[in-house]
Amino acid sequence: MKTVEWVDGALRLIDQTLLPDELRYVACSSCDDVCAAIRTMRVRGAPAIGVAAAFGVALGVIESRAGSADSGREAARSCGARLKATRPTAVNLAWAVDRVVDALGSARSADEVIVAALAEAQRISDEDERMCRLIGRHGAELVPDGASILTHCNAGGLATVSYGTALGVIRAAHAAGKRIHVYVDETRPLLQGARLTAWELRQDGISHTLITDNMAGHFMRLGRIDLAVVGADRIAANGNVANKIGTYSVAVLARHHGLPMYV
Repeated sequence: MKTVEWVDGALRLIDQTLLPDELRYVACSSCDDVCAAIRTMRVRGAPAIGVAAAFGVALGVIESRAGSADSGREAARSCGARLKATRPTAVNLAWAVDRVVDALGSARSADEVIVAALAEAQRISDEDERMCRLIGRHGAELVPDGASILTHCNAGGLATVSYGTALGVIRAAHAAGKRIHVYVDETRPLLQGARLTAWELRQDGISHTLITDNMAGHFMRLGRIDLAVVGADRIAANGNVANKIGTYSVAVLARHHGLPMYV
């Protein structure tokens, strides 16, 4: 299942605002369609937003019907600026837009601009899948057989192209035959844990329990949680982590109870 995918000349997205009640795909055929999907959180999660924006730049060039390479590049820059304005703090979004725009410099015609934009967007998408699976493979080695894992927010396939970062670790451990159970923080205020992470785990047949955010310490005290695994919106060079509100509380609780926490 792909969260973000180029299909038949359009960007196909899972509409995450409808989950867990309904799985529906929406097709974005213009730059403005992608902007709206990002702004309304039909697509969310740093990697998924970045990939969506990359293909959005390509759509901006296609819909411009540019007559030259220069006008195609200008259409890409214009669309990129609109995409960046949807989520100014989303680092992956700006990075992906700039990467696609920078890949267009050697194109000699409008058609070559389109080909180059789509190729770079697809490379970004493929890289995300590959990195997530590597994260999962290496992270799964840290998960003991029989472990109970706490996770916060949604760092799963819905936040990436298809596999997930923190949830990729859980998926890989499950696929390796380890008997695991996941405690899923509901993650207020938008309930990404309750609406999205629990839905993903259910689709994969992974044992899980949904808990309110303020129950994590209780289950740690009872010895019901062995480790915590979370994603990150950004990791700084000094090791500091920025992530969903509530992650700090999980970190403090894990440290207090002597439990490992992996990002």
